[in-house]
Amino acid sequence: MNTLTRPQTDATTEAVPPAMSYLQLFVRFLKFGLLAWGGPVAQIGMLRSELVDEERWISSERFNKLLAVMQVLPGPEAHELCVHLGVRAKGRLGGVLAGLGFMLPGFLLMFALSWLYFQIDIAGTALGAAFLGMQAAVIALIVRAVHRIGEHILLDRWLWAIAIACALAAMGGVDFWITLPAGGLVYALLVLKHRALALLVTLAAVALATAVALWTAPTAKLVETVVQGQASVLLIFAAGLKAGLLTFGGAYTAIPFIRDDAVGRGWLTDGQFLDGLALSGVLPAPLIIFATFVGYAAGGPIGAVAMTAGIFLPAFAFSLIFYDRLEAVVDNKRLHAFLNGVAAGVVGLIGATTIDLARVTAERVPSLTAGISIFAAALAFLYFWKNKLNVVVVILAAGLAGWLVFPGQGLT
Repeated sequence: MNTLTRPQTDATTEAVPPAMSYLQLFVRFLKFGLLAWGGPVAQIGMLRSELVDEERWISSERFNKLLAVMQVLPGPEAHELCVHLGVRAKGRLGGVLAGLGFMLPGFLLMFALSWLYFQIDIAGTALGAAFLGMQAAVIALIVRAVHRIGEHILLDRWLWAIAIACALAAMGGVDFWITLPAGGLVYALLVLKHRALALLVTLAAVALATAVALWTAPTAKLVETVVQGQASVLLIFAAGLKAGLLTFGGAYTAIPFIRDDAVGRGWLTDGQFLDGLALSGVLPAPLIIFATFVGYAAGGPIGAVAMTAGIFLPAFAFSLIFYDRLEAVVDNKRLHAFLNGVAAGVVGLIGATTIDLARVTAERVPSLTAGISIFAAALAFLYFWKNKLNVVVVILAAGLAGWLVFPGQGLT
């Protein structure tokens, strides 16, 4: 007998999860993790279909409210929903088990691929050529993601202005810890009709950015360059935690923050960073699992665990700590305005990072024409083929194209 089959209920009965053991709960969400293809839309659709429509763990109305909260808060929405539903079924331990079950398949697969990637010298090989093709496709993935995220976040001219300002500031070397809080405060003040205060915050942010630039100008910026596998575990964990706390609107929003630490500190190159993104795109997991690859590059197996723990910790914490209060976030308009301003700034940062990564890729491909062709074909495919496996197909097809058009000219 299937223990997950619930008895017939009438329309007035509160939707609740069926009785199950902790092991059954873990296995249930492990199954979701094994089938987590196609990004957050497909993952959330799978959860809704099975746990809301079929088994009535939670009402559709309450699920929609929770989804609205998860989209405002940082972290991968699908994973946060799993944690929340696990808490609903079996308390906070249930939330931990549900979250672990959902992320475990992707983590183990990425861990194995990371080990393999750093064991094999792919420079100048057919595999290296395939990765060059994948890198061009990854730029297309990010461009498509910026558009998709932006159309849900940049809903008025002020949010557009914040995004553009943060992008220009990032290209000018201004740190995100100045621009993002300023963007959030400015937009919250504009929503509250305090335009004078919004202007004052903007001027204060410009003054702070200028002061920081002048203070650091006389000396070169200290960059912690490390031998692969030798970075501080605490530093790796902190880098993941920072990215996890700033992941608004989807896993792609973590890209600029992880790249800033990983490439900026010399843990890996931009090319390797793009390779990690490509590998994550073909796995049944939230795209944010590419952090495991980055952690492995920085600190070996322990680093992979540390980075993964850091970036997923907020996704666990919000549901575990604030389970009873999350839905109240929907009604807090001031908090919404601040977070919307921060999210707009993050969109700008992703745009600036995309330009940087595209420039790096253009310099590395043996044929710029071929690289642009792979990019354009991948981007067109992502726009016109709406399927949960489109990312997987694009990455694999781009790898095949790179193998064909860059033979013997792989990564150097």
